[in-house]
Amino acid sequence: MRAVTWQGREDVQVRDVPEPSIQDARDVVVEVTSTAVCGSDLHLYSVLGPFLDPGDVLGHEAMGIVAEVGTDVRRLSVGDRVVIPFNVACGECWMCRHDLQSQCETTQVHEHGTGGALFGYTKLYGQVPGGQAERVRVPFADHACIRVPDDGAPDERYLYLSDVLPTAWQAVEYAQVPDGGSVVVLGLGPVGQMAARVALLRGAGTVIGVDRVPERLAMAARHGVDVVDERDAPGPDRLASLLRERTGGRGPDAVIDAVGMEAHGSPVAQAAQSVVGLLPDGLARPLMTHAGVDRLAALQTAIAAVRRGGTISVAGVYGGAADPLPLLHIFDKQLNLRTGQANVRQWTDALLPVVQDGTDPLGVLDLRTHRLPLEDAAEAYAMFQKKQDGCVKVVLDPRAARPVAPAGADR
Repeated sequence: MRAVTWQGREDVQVRDVPEPSIQDARDVVVEVTSTAVCGSDLHLYSVLGPFLDPGDVLGHEAMGIVAEVGTDVRRLSVGDRVVIPFNVACGECWMCRHDLQSQCETTQVHEHGTGGALFGYTKLYGQVPGGQAERVRVPFADHACIRVPDDGAPDERYLYLSDVLPTAWQAVEYAQVPDGGSVVVLGLGPVGQMAARVALLRGAGTVIGVDRVPERLAMAARHGVDVVDERDAPGPDRLASLLRERTGGRGPDAVIDAVGMEAHGSPVAQAAQSVVGLLPDGLARPLMTHAGVDRLAALQTAIAAVRRGGTISVAGVYGGAADPLPLLHIFDKQLNLRTGQANVRQWTDALLPVVQDGTDPLGVLDLRTHRLPLEDAAEAYAMFQKKQDGCVKVVLDPRAARPVAPAGADR
């Protein structure tokens, strides 16, 4: 079958890989109908290469049709339409029973001291083949798969239940925005877009979205978000000052960091990431594991902007093990800090009725800007990374016809 594979730094290629099969009686195999490129996939594209092997299948946002079913699967049948959460979680351990699926004790990667396994996301998280492929094996399928109606609605109505929507919902939940309160969302990529919309849906009075990309700012404004162009106040201090001015001088009740490790405005950390990324894996892995640093401009802005006693909710992915944090200011301002991978299945029961609502209150059908054949994945990654052609969200279609390649060629 065809799949998107990592081949090197900023080099993804669609290649032939072995078909997945039932390996455990609790597995299903899903024929993928839509699979998205996530902002955190760009971390693999540019930064986390030392924890990938050439040929690893990428992707953790997928949905499709159940094609094969293991003998112990009870809730699913061949032909069911399902969304696949990015967590690989058993649903039965202590962590899963306490709605911490991202920390699943059955799939924790003890070799690296990390939480539960993730689809398509490096050796750090289990090196599980991902969903940017024609087919994908889903372990613990009765717990994992979210069955959705075969109602003729486009996949994009449901696809974001795999990651974007639960991550955004958890970010707002963790932000603890009071009714009628204020929240700033830093970064208006897909998760930031949805976090801002979720905050409005759940009763926030003031929602401010910050970005520097015109298309992202315009999209957020379409959905009632008060937008700020970061370029109008460059640097964490100036931006924080502007955000405090926009929230009565005190600062917002909460800030959601939807940017993560590759924030603009962190030149020293950016240079360090680039150098480490060019080292041989044997040298790069220990450096990233024990001495890695992130670009912290977004988190620094959040700390400076949020009101005293407020909350910072971190939805953006960070990977540094030696990040310097201004603990004096965090302590002095008496801030609450919540973070972590989304526990997808904790939130999907609440989200499913929202996305099924015909009025589309979260605007899920106004997020994807590009739908491309799976074969165009390399171009999609490059476009998304460079924010070209108004790209906010890319969905890949494994069923779209691919060009006929010359005999013996591997595109």
